[in-house]
Amino acid sequence: MLEKDIEKVLVSENEIKEIIHRLSTEIMQDYHDKFPLFVGLLKGCVPFMSDLLKELDMHLEVAFMNVSSYHGGIESTGDVKIDMDLGTPVKGRHVLLTEDIVDTGRTINAVVDLLKYRGALSVNVVTLVDKPEGRIIDFVPRYVGIEIPKVFVVGYGLDYEERYRNLPYVGVLKPEVYSKE
Repeated sequence: MLEKDIEKVLVSENEIKEIIHRLSTEIMQDYHDKFPLFVGLLKGCVPFMSDLLKELDMHLEVAFMNVSSYHGGIESTGDVKIDMDLGTPVKGRHVLLTEDIVDTGRTINAVVDLLKYRGALSVNVVTLVDKPEGRIIDFVPRYVGIEIPKVFVVGYGLDYEERYRNLPYVGVLKPEVYSKE
């Protein structure tokens, strides 16, 4: 049913598995002795973070924030809003922000700055999808699954109006789906 709204698959299920394996290997090399705090940025991070954590053979802690600059629609509003803040202190911790996509850089940059201000020893970002052509703020994630062109994607946590998150791949949403409004 959902496939009819997808123009093409950009990142297949198998590619996602390979990406997660590669990223988990890099992260374990860098953080094996640091007891990092993985902070998932809801809601899009859930499938990616869940699968990534299962690949990490190391001690870690998990926390979540709900932060957004989209508020519906297909473009960032530029207004970064924290709907749910961390309940876990970050002072003196190595933090790894786990994100589904880095696009404009506004949201992730704001969260990185906030966690540094709160005293984190280090703050790095692991993202499944990086869309550097969409950057408004100069930001480069430390761990990138795959770079994609400036297209509107959904699936594997990524959504359009809270839909399509449950697709097992990342696909380009047909423009007629979001231009109906």
